[in-house]
Amino acid sequence: MAAIGKIRSWGPTLVAVIGLALFAFIAEELFRSCQATSNEQRQQVGQVLGEKISVQDFQAMVDEYQEVLKVTQGRDNFTEEELNRLKDQVWNEFVQQTIIAKECEKLGLTVTDEELQNVLIEGTHPMLRQTPFVNQQTNRFDLASLQRFLNEYKNVQTQNAQYAEQYQALYKYWQWIEKNLRTQTLAMKYQTLLQGCFMSNPVAAKANFDDQNLMSSIVLASMPYADINDNDVTVEDADLKAKFNETKEMYKQDIETRDIKYVSYQVLPSEADRAALMATMQEAQKSLEEGAAPADVNRKAQSQVAYTGFAVTRSALPSDIAAKVDSMAVGATSAPFETTSDNTLNVVKLLAKSQMPDSIEYRFISVGGETIEAARATADSICQALKAGAVFDSIASKYGQNGQKQWMTSAMYEKSPVIDADSKSYIMAVNQLGVNEIKHVELSQSSLVLQVTARKAMVEKYDVAIVKHTIDFSKETYSKAYNNFSQYVSESKDVDALEQNATKYGYRVMDRSDLASYEHNVAGVRGTREAMKWIFDAKKGELSPLYECGNNDHLLVVALTKVHEVGYRDWESLKDVLKQEVLRDKKFNMLSEKLAGVKSIAEAQQKGAKIDTVPQISFSAPVFVQTTGGSEPALSGAVAATKQGEFSKKVIKGNRGAYLFQVEEQKQREGASFDPQAQEQMMKQRAMQYAGRFMQELYQNAKVVDNRYLFF
Repeated sequence: MAAIGKIRSWGPTLVAVIGLALFAFIAEELFRSCQATSNEQRQQVGQVLGEKISVQDFQAMVDEYQEVLKVTQGRDNFTEEELNRLKDQVWNEFVQQTIIAKECEKLGLTVTDEELQNVLIEGTHPMLRQTPFVNQQTNRFDLASLQRFLNEYKNVQTQNAQYAEQYQALYKYWQWIEKNLRTQTLAMKYQTLLQGCFMSNPVAAKANFDDQNLMSSIVLASMPYADINDNDVTVEDADLKAKFNETKEMYKQDIETRDIKYVSYQVLPSEADRAALMATMQEAQKSLEEGAAPADVNRKAQSQVAYTGFAVTRSALPSDIAAKVDSMAVGATSAPFETTSDNTLNVVKLLAKSQMPDSIEYRFISVGGETIEAARATADSICQALKAGAVFDSIASKYGQNGQKQWMTSAMYEKSPVIDADSKSYIMAVNQLGVNEIKHVELSQSSLVLQVTARKAMVEKYDVAIVKHTIDFSKETYSKAYNNFSQYVSESKDVDALEQNATKYGYRVMDRSDLASYEHNVAGVRGTREAMKWIFDAKKGELSPLYECGNNDHLLVVALTKVHEVGYRDWESLKDVLKQEVLRDKKFNMLSEKLAGVKSIAEAQQKGAKIDTVPQISFSAPVFVQTTGGSEPALSGAVAATKQGEFSKKVIKGNRGAYLFQVEEQKQREGASFDPQAQEQMMKQRAMQYAGRFMQELYQNAKVVDNRYLFF
């Protein structure tokens, strides 16, 4: 009993201990759940209509499209700017396709396999014209050609590994085409359904035709707003707020933007840096003039253009070098010259200039052996047999080869930055041999028996030694610039100090309004993604750390000055814009009061209006008024609603002034004839253009989240 009583005395303590244990267990699970959610969010590129896309999935889409462009454009790589445009296109297509797909799901619209097959059979879709499966005679998509490829693809994967990679790339390209054909067909069905909602009729068509083709000539009385000094008009905050409330739908934004101040400093070479490089280039010039080996001179001067020893066409030379060699004699060496377009110093020596074939047909037999000496001996024997009259194809067949003829063009090799020794020997031999000549080409591990069979398209080629070097800053120059900029940043604790200290250190503070997260850089400087991430995570008034960016030649500091959230803009940030609107309204009211009761052009002139005759005014285009210097759509509408001989019923409020007018003449445009069907179709197309703005509204409702700036 005593033990039971003791246990009971521990009751409250045990309850507390068990409660704490349960709380710890629940809190641990909650923490893990929150951590998992946070990690997931950190990996999200964006979200559309609740559909999330991870950075891995988005990158896969980008990679897929990049491979498509490699196939269609024959490209191996892309510049940073091209990749940015590619990523933008992939994102925009993802957003649009997601939105359209959701709308079609609500309406029950789909694209069946049968419909897709019909698109392939018809073969007129623009995307199909971009594929390799086009009949060259009919210039139409050839379904049979596609089917042959798909059958070959299956066989290649299992039988011929040599071509498997090429077929795989083309197969992936076709998969992309097929997927996008389906999405585009679905979008076309949606747009066709939408188009069916817009209708016209003969009565509306006739009225529209008359409005477009009724030409009016008027006598116009104008009173420009510019005649009233802005200082004579009182504008208060209450006026600005009222104007904002009246027009605030114009100032609604779908994405968050931010205003920043920034200082971007580009480190440039000092005079000492330029002098040191000039000395190197002058030494290169002297060495070339004295006959030193061009390859050795290039290596010593660290030239950006390697010397290959090949004579090349003019198009293969850098543009500045091509322009230089045009005026040079063979054997001449230029003095160092600067090219500002690529920021380089250059020295050029024209070693030779000759007429050579741009295209050469050749064939070869590759010869190997147990030792390199054995291969050489076999190749010599083959050369002797061929020179004695043996048939090339027969000997090639004996060594398991077909000896097939093939073409080599200058473009295949002359722009290569680096060419290995074997390739150089092989290319040099092809270029030097005459038609039907045979040569034994010794390679590092084997031999080639080479025969040139045709040469054509003779062009002028240049053997040029080029020493090209960018004008770079030294480590000392960069260190000095960095230390100065770092000191400036450390002394600037807030936005005001950033601006006040700028002049002292020789910098200039720049403003940028409405920076959006979908932009790829800050201040037009590449490599500023970390700065972008900081901007969209910072609070108003904060200063960023110092960023090293660009091509490792820019220093950047940023201050966040304002955040414009999704929704209506803050009216105070629009004061300048609103003030102009309020000034226009008040000036119109002042002029309207001045013109009150005026019933004729003569009376308007007595009130100070300027009189002009304006011919050929139609409802379809805004009239341009010379007196005020602006286009006035409201005036065009008022004239169209006034009959010939009548005076305007009220003062017209324009963009640049207040107007009264007298319609002198009205008549139909000469040569215009009414075609009911054509006019109805035109109205329908115009309605569709207006309806094309539906995507903007759908976008607004899709709650699009774009976090690409965190990753790309």
